[in-house]
Amino acid sequence: MPLRLRGKKKAKSKEIGRVEGEPTGAGGGSVSASPTPAHKLVFHAQLAHGSATGRVEGFSSIQELYAKIADAFEISPSEILYCTLNTHRVDMGRLLGEQLGLQDFIFAHVKGIKKEVNVYKSEDSLGLTITDNGVGYAFIKGIKDGGIIDSVKTICVGDHIESINGENIVGWRHYDVAKKLKELKKEELFTMTLIEPKKAFEIEPRSKAEKSSEEIIGRGRGTLRLRSKGPATLEEVSSETKAKAIEKIDDVLELYMGIRDIDLATTMFEAGQDKVNPDEFAVALDETLGDFAFPDEFVFDVWGVIGDAKRRGL
Repeated sequence: MPLRLRGKKKAKSKEIGRVEGEPTGAGGGSVSASPTPAHKLVFHAQLAHGSATGRVEGFSSIQELYAKIADAFEISPSEILYCTLNTHRVDMGRLLGEQLGLQDFIFAHVKGIKKEVNVYKSEDSLGLTITDNGVGYAFIKGIKDGGIIDSVKTICVGDHIESINGENIVGWRHYDVAKKLKELKKEELFTMTLIEPKKAFEIEPRSKAEKSSEEIIGRGRGTLRLRSKGPATLEEVSSETKAKAIEKIDDVLELYMGIRDIDLATTMFEAGQDKVNPDEFAVALDETLGDFAFPDEFVFDVWGVIGDAKRRGL
C-alpha cells in the first residue's frame, strides 16, 4: 500500500493529514488535512557516514522529508545529496525515490569533498548514467567499464555534479544534465565540479556500474509515495507491475529515440500515472520533457503501456 505525493486522491488512497503549523506543500500552497484522523507514520534515519538514529515524521513531500532529516541531525537540508534505504553504502539500487516502504530505514548521504576534474571527450558517449534526488541535485548513477569516465579514477558513482564548464547546474533534472553533457563538443576538454558523499572511516572500492539490488519498495504494510509536489498518500500499488511498465517504456524509448534511460522512462511513467487520456498525458510530457519533442506515435505507445499497467491494478 504505497504513499503517494500528488495533488489528487485516488479511490484506493488515503491522504496523509497535516497538523496546524506544518510546512506548506512543495508548490507553495497550503496542504489541507484529511477530514478523518490520519495515520501517524514514524521512520528512522541515520547519516550514512555515521550518526545516532533520528526519528522522522510529519512530512508529505520529498522536500519536506529532506527538511525533517536535516532537523533531526541539525544540518542544513542543502547538505543532503540523496538517501538510500536499508544500507549506508552508496548503492544505486537502493536509492530513495518517490516511494518509501513503511518498514524502511533511511540513510542520508551528505556533502563531502569537492573536486574539480577535467575530462577529454574523445567519443560521443561518456559512458555514464545520471539521476537526481528530486530536489535539485543530479549525481552519477553508473559508470560503464572501459568508457571515458571510467578512465578518470577520481570520478565515482554517487558524486554530485555541481557544475559543468563553470555553469552551475544545481536545480537541473537528470535528463537536462545528460543533455548538456551530450551536447559538449567531441575532441575537446571539459571540466566538472563534483561533490562526493561524506564517507565513514572504512574505505570501499569504487563502484563502476549500477548495482542490481533486491527490490525493497512496497514491502511490509505499505509504501509511502513521495513526489516533489502534492500531498503524500498511502495506497495499494503493485511495484512489480510498475517496474515491468517502466521496462517496456524503456524499450519504446530505444525503438523511437535510439536511447535507453531507465530514469527517463520512470519520469514518463510518473507523468502519466494519474492522467485519464492520452491528451492529458501529452500535455504532461510537454511540461516535463518538452525539450525532447517526442513524436505522436511514441506518446501513444507509451500511453498504451501505462494504460495496460493501470488495468492490471496499479
